[in-house]
Amino acid sequence: MVKQKQRILIVDDEEDLCEILQFNLKGEGFDTEVAYSAEEALKKNIATFNLIILDVMMGKMSGFKLAENIRKDMSLSLPIVFVTAKNTENDLLTGFNVGGDDYITKPFSINEIIARVKAILKRTHKQNEVSRPSISIGDMELNFEKRILLMKDKVVQLTKKEFEILSLLVKNQGRIFTRAEIFNSAWEDTIIVTDRTIDVHITHLRKKLGKYGKYIKSKTGYGYTFEKDD
Repeated sequence: MVKQKQRILIVDDEEDLCEILQFNLKGEGFDTEVAYSAEEALKKNIATFNLIILDVMMGKMSGFKLAENIRKDMSLSLPIVFVTAKNTENDLLTGFNVGGDDYITKPFSINEIIARVKAILKRTHKQNEVSRPSISIGDMELNFEKRILLMKDKVVQLTKKEFEILSLLVKNQGRIFTRAEIFNSAWEDTIIVTDRTIDVHITHLRKKLGKYGKYIKSKTGYGYTFEKDD
């Protein structure tokens, strides 16, 4: 089964550094995007990334302020790695106080940052597996330990594939998954599955979710996402 790529957002106003980081992280199998300012980063769907590499000193909005926005206003817990020339003890403490997970001072080696990124993502994955036995949305609960879907405390019968697809979408709310990514996540056996097969499973899921079915949204030309209405 093809492993789903983890997504990293690089936010730094140094274009050369962004290019180097993006090139090397892609070489390690990560899917990367770049923003050259905090304001540009805010235009992206930050919830769809697994980790952010964030500079501190940028334009109007600093990296510290963006991190604070991500933690407090967006309530997102994805890891934030500060990469900056600000290297005083106060700077480091500020970085951790606003929600940073690591703090790397410039200049740094590419091997160091790759090693730290991998370590953080591995640790975060393990923490998520342990700390999130279920996810509840209204009166719907998806229980990953028991592998069941509850609606008003009543079990909704899902097939194994339907549960795998729903788990993928609900655990990564706001992220758009291609049909190929859904296949790679839900089908461990090496069979041929067409796009139509994925669409049929999504249709069945929407019906079984009732009023929550509308949260599984189709993005034309891209795939599917689970996104709650504002």
